Amino acid sequence: MILDVFSELQKAGAPGPALERQVLEEALEQAKLADALGYGCWWTVEHHGAAPFSYSSAPEIVVAVLAQHTRRLRFGHSGVLAPFRINHPVRVAERAALTDVLSGGRLELGLARSGGSEWETFGVDPEASRAELREALTAIPRMWGPGPFRADGERLRVPERDIVPKPLQRPHPPLWQTCTSPESFEMAGELGVGALATTLLSPLATLRALLAAYDRGLARARPVGALNAQRAVFTFVHCAETRREAIESRAAEAALWFVNAAPRVFQVPRSLWIDAIRGDFQANDPAATRSLASPEAGDGDLDDPVPVIRLLNRQRAGLSVDPEEAYEALAPLESVVIGDVESCRAKMAGYASLGVDRLMCLMAFGALPQARVLSSLRLVGEALLPHFAAATSRAPAAAVR
Repeated sequence: MILDVFSELQKAGAPGPALERQVLEEALEQAKLADALGYGCWWTVEHHGAAPFSYSSAPEIVVAVLAQHTRRLRFGHSGVLAPFRINHPVRVAERAALTDVLSGGRLELGLARSGGSEWETFGVDPEASRAELREALTAIPRMWGPGPFRADGERLRVPERDIVPKPLQRPHPPLWQTCTSPESFEMAGELGVGALATTLLSPLATLRALLAAYDRGLARARPVGALNAQRAVFTFVHCAETRREAIESRAAEAALWFVNAAPRVFQVPRSLWIDAIRGDFQANDPAATRSLASPEAGDGDLDDPVPVIRLLNRQRAGLSVDPEEAYEALAPLESVVIGDVESCRAKMAGYASLGVDRLMCLMAFGALPQARVLSSLRLVGEALLPHFAAATSRAPAAAVR
């Protein structure tokens, strides 16, 4: 299993130019360290109007800058928001190809449906979003091929044009799809693109079922380009020398902040996140991820029987969260990799046992200070990355995708 870095370009705090500059400077420092330590890929996102949850509104520019300061670290975009009102497929293909050239052939391209406030910002038709995602994934590899491109599809119509530049990688950069529901995992498999999954606070049993849906799709795959049958998952990762240091880092509290902030920033029902913690699948209905007309009222049950949900509700209500209580609530969750080296190794091994090819380690989240983030990056890179790289090299060929 390859260990990657996942970045939201995130920093909890009052938005403003000073904080925005700090986030970008810290990301550069993190990427340079990840490159030196041998991490596989740096994954970035695209979000709009999402401060302080994410300052990654121009990810191609950020990746182009980071590429100039690194030598071997790959860069994944997970993903470009695929609705045509946000990003026309021709522009996605052009920008991605240019990024691949500027990085020396180190790009991995993922596409996502988006939702919530971003649909509202750009006037996206939710009912068309999945079809547009499928059409973009199908068309982009053709745009990267030799000769001119032409499209006469139901939604994408492009007169014959030579789309330039072409990517450096041949036949093209690996393609990925951000997946949340069983239907989206199955679609990624059918298209023969990699699946980008999220666990965060969800049970690993839920991930197992979603990866099974991906495998069902792969069984009847008609790849849109070069087959990329990889499974990548992003989750919270904070590794410390000792359990006490992991508690004192307040990484568990930062993870709770992340889960509370996301539905508020993107104006989607908080129940989508809470239900996932309880082990339910995300709804495939576009209406479920439309932007809410007004903010949700109420903070939830402050005495919810599930410890993590109880703490989320209390934090949302403005109550203080004890760092040790937060750590103890997250410790039993197999999907949350926060702790000392051995506990992090055991939880990462759980992902590897499910057939996860790449673990996308979300290291900079919430209000975690840069010193803590760099310490975790270094500890994982030195103590855990070699372990899982060696396990991958020893695996039988059929198990390595």
